[in-house]
Amino acid sequence: MENLELTQEWDKVFPKSNKVDHQKITFHNRYGITLAADMYTPKNAAGKLSAIAVSGPFGAVKEQSSGLYAQTMAEFGFLTIAFDPSFTGESGGSPRYVASPDINTEDFCAAVDFLSVQENVDPDRIGIIGICGWGGMAVNAAAMDTRIKATAAMTMYDMARVNANGYFDSENTADARYAKKQAMNIQRTEDYKNGSYALAGGVVDPLPEDAPQFVKDYHSYYKTRRGYHPRSLNSGSGWNVTSSLPFINMPILQYSSEIRSAVLLVHGEKAHSRYFSEGAYEKLTGDNKELMIIPGANHVDLYDSPTAIPFEKLKSFFEEYLK
Repeated sequence: MENLELTQEWDKVFPKSNKVDHQKITFHNRYGITLAADMYTPKNAAGKLSAIAVSGPFGAVKEQSSGLYAQTMAEFGFLTIAFDPSFTGESGGSPRYVASPDINTEDFCAAVDFLSVQENVDPDRIGIIGICGWGGMAVNAAAMDTRIKATAAMTMYDMARVNANGYFDSENTADARYAKKQAMNIQRTEDYKNGSYALAGGVVDPLPEDAPQFVKDYHSYYKTRRGYHPRSLNSGSGWNVTSSLPFINMPILQYSSEIRSAVLLVHGEKAHSRYFSEGAYEKLTGDNKELMIIPGANHVDLYDSPTAIPFEKLKSFFEEYLK
C-alpha cells in the first residue's frame, strides 16, 4: 500500500465524542489505491459487531459530514469507518481530485473488504451510508456487492444523471451532452499539453447576490466555520474539470432494481436534489426499500443538522437489517 501521512490530531468540524474510541486506519481498493479512514468503535465493545462504512458528500472529506455520521452511529453500538474516496483528502491516488463512477463505487466495496476481515466485526452484518454524491455510489455498490446487507443514501445525488442531463434534467438532449463532451475533450488536450489537470473550482466565494438558493446552502456549509475544511475540494479548488466525462457515459444506477438488500433513501422536503432520491426509489423493488422525506429540510441540512438528520431512524434501520 501507499505510505500515507495521516493527521493524528483531531481536525474534524464536529466535536469528539467520549462515548467511542477513535483511530486512523488505511485500506486498499482493487485498483491498488490506498484509502485513509477514521475508525470509530463503541467504548467497551465486546464480541463481533455490526459495521458501517460511510463516505460523502461529493467533494467533502471524512472530517466533515461522513465523520459525524460515523461517530454518531458508533455511539449507537456499530463499528464504523468514515473514509476519504480515492484521489481526495488523505487517501492516495494520482492525479489528485479525480472522480470516477467505477473507482468510487469500488471504494465502498473496498471498505467492505476491510471491515469483513476485522476480528471484532461480523462479516455478515455490514452496511454502508453514502451522503450526497456518494449516496448514488452507495446504491450502485449495493447493486454489485452482495456482502452489503443494508444501505442508507442521504440527500442523494445521482452524479451520472446530473452530469448527463443537467440540473432538473434541463439539458437532457444529445446536442447538450455533445457540447459538454466537446468542451471537456478540448480540456483533456490542454491538460496533456500542460502536464497538469485544470480544476473546476470549489463552491463559489465570495457568493454572488443572485446565486441560486442551493448554492447559498452549499456556501453556508463549505465556506464558513460550520463545515469548512482545508482538505475538502468544495472548500477549496474543486474537482478535476474532466471528471464529469465518465459520468455522462456510465449511468451508475443501471441495475439498482436488482438490489435485494435493504435500502433507505432520506431526503429533505425542500432540497433542490430531492428528485434524485425520488427517481432512485422508483427503480427499487422489494418490501425492504423506503423513501423518507424530512419536513422543511434542504440539501445540506442532512450534512450536519441534529434536528434534520434522522439518526434514530438510521439506528433502527441498521439494527433491523444487520441483526
